[in-house]
Amino acid sequence: MDFLALERIRRKVEAGEPLGDAELERLRAAVPGDPGPMLRLALAHAFMNAGAEREALGLLEALRRDFPQEVQVRLGLARALLGLERSGEAEGALREALALNPGDPEALKVLAVLALQRGERARARALVAEVLEKDPLDGEARLLQAEVEAAAAAPPPELAGPVSLAAFCAGLLAALHRAGVACRRQGRHLLVKLASGEVARVEMAALHAESLEGGRSLAEAVAGCVARLQALAAPEAGSTWGSTSGAMSGAMSGPEAVEARVRPVLRPAAFVHQARGALHRPAGGGLEVFYVLEDAAFVRYLPASALGAAGPSAAQVDAWAWRHLEAAPAPVRAVRVEAGQVVLARSGAGLWAVAGGDGYDGARLLTEAQRRRLEAEVGAGPWRVHLGWREFALVCREADAAAVATLGGLGHAGEGIPGTFRLGDGELLPG
Repeated sequence: MDFLALERIRRKVEAGEPLGDAELERLRAAVPGDPGPMLRLALAHAFMNAGAEREALGLLEALRRDFPQEVQVRLGLARALLGLERSGEAEGALREALALNPGDPEALKVLAVLALQRGERARARALVAEVLEKDPLDGEARLLQAEVEAAAAAPPPELAGPVSLAAFCAGLLAALHRAGVACRRQGRHLLVKLASGEVARVEMAALHAESLEGGRSLAEAVAGCVARLQALAAPEAGSTWGSTSGAMSGAMSGPEAVEARVRPVLRPAAFVHQARGALHRPAGGGLEVFYVLEDAAFVRYLPASALGAAGPSAAQVDAWAWRHLEAAPAPVRAVRVEAGQVVLARSGAGLWAVAGGDGYDGARLLTEAQRRRLEAEVGAGPWRVHLGWREFALVCREADAAAVATLGGLGHAGEGIPGTFRLGDGELLPG
């Protein structure tokens, strides 16, 4: 089987998107030729993305026998068990993951959610604190920390009291996967793939608050959200000028709204196949500039169909987007790498994070305002850059050989951009 086609399928699974029948068969056919666990694990996650946790469970139990030291197998097993509402067994799988990899952040975060759902706030707080001690920039852990503190500050809920954000998120994600909606959680947002190929981003906290108005139960709130998100992802959901409201208020009301909300983001060139129909332009170095619309609750990629007689030109959109970033450079913070994790450092150790935390930090590096801040904090360029996480961009001086080697040895998140880049003269080039 063609390696690139298989890799596209694997990445689609990693993004939480359900596979088509032909894609699923291709992945299934490739499994016997892989002596390791990764393709079988991808097949199990493909089943779970389609709401077939029972089929996935058999695969994962066999993987646990064949690969007893593989942490990702334990995490996948926990996901399947949670989808089947077998939380006690899922917690056991997570503990096995921690025995294999002490301090594993994904296992700790899921355990914290389970503890919070049971009302064990002290335990949830300790688990989240362990994650943040190693990685203060972990967006999901910071969100969980806020949930724990909010729960601790509130009076103990009645048995029939409000549904927690953690319980709402877990229930909603499981229901969306069963309904075949391509989605996944990223920090405080839910990413939903639209029929046009665009990706909509919904603020989970706003959706939680809006869906539970009037004292609705968890089941009622989740069912309502699934129906609304299915409508958002339906083929007839247009990308023309219009308006909606609430947590899913992503549509545009006119060029003025675009001017106020548009921001540029950097994506690898292959992202054009993932976000079909979205407006973009080349950025050089194998990167593309895409444009997102934001407000307090919702972000989506700006479709090319928004241009034309009733809308702005591509050049206008580009100018608006970069003007916003020029006016808002991000802080530059000293960091270090410990066991593959990026953590804050008390003083400069050769590495810095451009940490706006809003997903625009890679693009910010192309603004004059951000480069002036780099010169002040890091020193004169050229610099080397790592864009493996959307929550921040890592930077070091090109003259610092040790720091350059550290950047080159880092991996990347599934939605991050692999490799390193050279930043100089206002452009990013492969490093």
